[in-house]
Amino acid sequence: MTNAWVVRAGRDGEEQANLGAGTATIGWGIGDLARVKSREDVRAAIDGAYPDDSPGRLANHTGQVWPFCALIQPGEVVIMPSKLRPGYMYFGKCTGPYRYVADADPARRHQLPVEWLEEPVSKSAIQDNLLYSLNAIMTVFNPSRNNAAQRVLALYETGNDPGSASVPASKPSVPTMSDSATDDVTDPDPTPTIEAIRDRIRIHLVEHFVGHKMTRLVADVLEAPRYRCEVSPPGPDGAVDILAGRGLLGLDSPTLIVEVKSEAGAVDVKVVRGLHSAMTQHRADEGLLVAPREFLRDRTSFRVWDSEELLNRPFETYDRLPDITRVRIPLKHARVLDEDDV
Repeated sequence: MTNAWVVRAGRDGEEQANLGAGTATIGWGIGDLARVKSREDVRAAIDGAYPDDSPGRLANHTGQVWPFCALIQPGEVVIMPSKLRPGYMYFGKCTGPYRYVADADPARRHQLPVEWLEEPVSKSAIQDNLLYSLNAIMTVFNPSRNNAAQRVLALYETGNDPGSASVPASKPSVPTMSDSATDDVTDPDPTPTIEAIRDRIRIHLVEHFVGHKMTRLVADVLEAPRYRCEVSPPGPDGAVDILAGRGLLGLDSPTLIVEVKSEAGAVDVKVVRGLHSAMTQHRADEGLLVAPREFLRDRTSFRVWDSEELLNRPFETYDRLPDITRVRIPLKHARVLDEDDV
């Protein structure tokens, strides 16, 4: 079987550069590794570049750089979690061997050619036990728990996670690299980062607020800032899940038409046309499409709440949500170390 690999981009434009150039990149301050023959060769280069680092940290560097330059093979799936769109991950396939580009930005000199899919995959399409593995904070690592490689391939091919029970279990085929606990890049332990905590809540919303329950949640969020909402009953609704407006009767501007699509599957053009038609029919000032599992570029003629926006809105209004809704989304205030700034 082939492997799946996570290769994180930095915060200084590397994500956009990688998508534009068709690359995955890392930025360790060492020279060309195209001719290295072994993990020990990489360790020697790391030792020379970072003489003041501890043995454990040097092993950690080596454990990530070695697979990037030697183990990721053409045809294997590469995942780049998006920093510009935190609720999404980009999927692609490696198309060639490692290369070193000396005149590139220092953060992008070590490169792998990758053919990225045009659209990212929403984290809401990834089940909790796989997303947990993908949230490890290493720059380069190989997720394998819960049949990760086969599920990542399915996400690459279909945009949907089939779950760990739907694919046969198999052992990872990554060569043994480890001579200490700190240099193993197969299934590193996730850290409770801000990103991981947000993803846990995101999955909770998608799994527990399906269909009409999601519609009711959206109405609760809209009513917190003084909208009055008329929620359609379960069943066909003619592209109108919620009629909302200001004022005592909900008729004052701005009036709003809301369509909610909580189930898996693509939001096709019929949904978009139906929302436009409903806005015209009801003479609504604004339209809102709630689609937590989709990435939609059309955000000019109406607003879109994807999984990230659907996460932000309850955060903003949590103290004003109905008691029953807060019971269903039991949140506590906590402070967590932001690993991106460490």
